[in-house]
Amino acid sequence: MSNFNWGILGPGGIAKAFAEDLKRLDGHSISAVGSRTLGNAQSFAHTYGGTAYGSYEELVSDPMIDAVYVATPHPQHAANTILALNAGKPVLCEKPFAVNANQARAMVAASIENNVALLEAMWTRFLPHIAKVREIVASGVIGEVINIEADHGQYLMGLRIPRLIEPELAGGALLDLGIYPISFAHMILGKPAKISATGVLTDKGVDGQTSAIFDYESGAQAVLTTTMITQTPCRATIAGTLGRIEIDRTFYNPAAMRVVTVDGDVTEYPNTYQGHGLREQAAELERMVHANEIESPILSHQMSIEIMQSLDEIRKQIGLHYPFEN
Repeated sequence: MSNFNWGILGPGGIAKAFAEDLKRLDGHSISAVGSRTLGNAQSFAHTYGGTAYGSYEELVSDPMIDAVYVATPHPQHAANTILALNAGKPVLCEKPFAVNANQARAMVAASIENNVALLEAMWTRFLPHIAKVREIVASGVIGEVINIEADHGQYLMGLRIPRLIEPELAGGALLDLGIYPISFAHMILGKPAKISATGVLTDKGVDGQTSAIFDYESGAQAVLTTTMITQTPCRATIAGTLGRIEIDRTFYNPAAMRVVTVDGDVTEYPNTYQGHGLREQAAELERMVHANEIESPILSHQMSIEIMQSLDEIRKQIGLHYPFEN
């Protein structure tokens, strides 16, 4: 099989982590990188390889790349993704997929119109321990799922990183950190019937901390919290009528976990994963491209849209609005 060549759109921190982890995936390499500043692209290319471009338009026009990894700030995801899709390039777009559901729908429409693969880079979904979680839930070992608890809190506020604190960059805990527990709940229980949310806004008007309860028609609930004011355990639990799955810190990374039945039996699943874990999503996009699929059964277009709808509803309830949304 020929090499799968990646074009990196936006050479920031997450792109560097992606490039590092890609070294562990046979047959994948960085072929090009595009930045709004040629010097930034050249610096990235010097370390990770590939042709450097001083514009995104040049990058997506490169005939040598097989797919584009969109790693720009949140508000640029939709435009950058659509640019690449219109150029016929499959896209792996960083989470959150977009800033709102309308943007997500436009991205999916471009994928369908151009018949080109599009995948949200919610990397947790593609990790081996999360695949095992889905397998355990489907097996019925823990019975009917009644409750999910998941949190993601990091001490980030004091770092004064613009993309995290500025409304113009869609800052706040919700889209950067809260996306993990929210996507996790959607993976297990699907779209909630009702959302109840509360949040604490910063002096700049983004959320420093948000909590939400998802209610489902089955009677199940998901209790989800996120904060960038302090560090939390970052664990997740799925409790059913016959037992529960406990995922250790940090649940969204490769992590150890266990199944505990109501009878007290415990089955341990140690963490043996090597590397960051960003390469699994790259492998899935490659599979989609070779299979001529434009969406993944692990994270479908509709599910990415539904997750954004939940984020929209939470933002509405806590009063989180971004100025570029009018």
